[in-house]
Amino acid sequence: MCRKNPNAGALTNFEVLDFLRSRGASRDVSRVLAPVAASEYKVYDYLVETPACNLTREKINEFLERCKKYDLAKAELLNIINIRPSQTVEIYTIIEEMDSRFEMPIIEELVELVEEVLPPPPGQPKAEGGTDENEEENGEGEENNDENKAADKEEPETS
Repeated sequence: MCRKNPNAGALTNFEVLDFLRSRGASRDVSRVLAPVAASEYKVYDYLVETPACNLTREKINEFLERCKKYDLAKAELLNIINIRPSQTVEIYTIIEEMDSRFEMPIIEELVELVEEVLPPPPGQPKAEGGTDENEEENGEGEENNDENKAADKEEPETS
């Protein structure tokens, strides 16, 4: 077995997830039959809860193409793809010397690009048409409200 480019560079979480899927990793009950180590399943279980599970190669390539004008280092691009920052404060932790390299409108433009091109992590609605955050966090929705109203009607009145 010959490897074309051993240690050619760091991988995105998407590429690792894609590799594990190609080896047979899944949340399926047939995990015992796949040739995947237990530690690889732990990595798989973690990655399916991150933005990597919703990514595609096309989205990554589009993001990299549109980021060329920002002159970001490969490690910075890799971290943006893996972490998918959705606020300017998050991107400050990823890009080195952010204040001296970029002005605020460009930083905001970069965050908007991330939100536009890279899909959100599972369970996080898109900014435009998502559900109320409090309802999602508490698990409360219309169904629970209907149940609470029904329970209120059943309580006996005391005078």
